[in-house]
Amino acid sequence: MILVLAGTSDARELALLIQQAGYDLLTTVVTDNAAKSMEEAGVPVQVGRLTAADIEALIADKGVRAVVDASHPFAEEASKNAMAGAKAAGVPYIRYERESLAAPGSEKLIVVDDYVQAAELAADKRGVIMLTTGSKTLKTFTDRLLGLPDTTLVARMLPRIDNMQKCEELGLEQKNIVAMQGPFSKELNKALYAHYGVTLMITKESGKVGAFDEKVEAALEMGIETIVIGRPQIDYGTKFSDYGQVLSQLNQVTGGN
Repeated sequence: MILVLAGTSDARELALLIQQAGYDLLTTVVTDNAAKSMEEAGVPVQVGRLTAADIEALIADKGVRAVVDASHPFAEEASKNAMAGAKAAGVPYIRYERESLAAPGSEKLIVVDDYVQAAELAADKRGVIMLTTGSKTLKTFTDRLLGLPDTTLVARMLPRIDNMQKCEELGLEQKNIVAMQGPFSKELNKALYAHYGVTLMITKESGKVGAFDEKVEAALEMGIETIVIGRPQIDYGTKFSDYGQVLSQLNQVTGGN
């Protein structure tokens, strides 16, 4: 049995390849929507956030021989729990992470280390700010930006009930919520920026599959200042950005299926 931390489209593709290679596997995701995607692909799935202790127990219960962490590049806690759980259980840990894309060089683009830096910089710049970093860290931005003079915060996020409830709780007006599921083309990004009159866009470096380049290229072509939040710096140990390398490593550490 191989345990795969999934939840993204590329993680699903990797899980399918592992299954097709003859391995029994179990994927874990944190949302019902992600679980539905796995089920439709015919991949066994478990829903819910897992602590390191949960992962260690799951490894023992299911006879897991290796953990493949294909969680989102910004799912820092999930990765740390997976590493700790695998280490405690004494099984190999393999990290798959979509390839990082270098941000195009431009005087309009600023790379920062984290969400707080991004929010503070945005508070200095003000204007019409489009946030495309999801709902998890929304409070970091609403705390610093809502109510500022000459500042409008527009948040783009997945069209989920809990996201809309969070927006209401944090005081974000309905007219400033873009509830859509991507990926978005460069043309659609441009249309959204133009519709809201965006002067500053905030995103995170999630990689090609996360449509990072389309968001950034669209903004820069329109002369919109862009703040990019860099990926968390984590020492994963064994890490690959290629499906074939993950499969090869799996064969090596398990002796094959």
